[in-house]
Amino acid sequence: MEEVFLPLIICGMLFVALPWIIFHYITKWKTAATLTTGDEALLEELYQVAKRLDSRMDTVERLVASDNPDFRPARLMHDRETDNQQLRELEGLLGKNERMSK
Repeated sequence: MEEVFLPLIICGMLFVALPWIIFHYITKWKTAATLTTGDEALLEELYQVAKRLDSRMDTVERLVASDNPDFRPARLMHDRETDNQQLRELEGLLGKNERMSK
């Protein structure tokens, strides 16, 4: 009698329990890999803050440069297209994401 139950239990664990556990954790992994709406909102807010801070730094550098002719800004040039390329790409991605969500 035990010779029958032991192979049945092993086969049940091998063909039912093991795939069940594997698929359970695969679905958990897939749902955890996505951004939630809260995460997206936080990223959008951080992006807006970074944009405002960049604008403020440009203003401060212009004011200091107008007061002191020997001032050399350590940052990149103000509103130069090559400096703002990554910002433009991010704005394009955000715009596309907003259009897709509507």
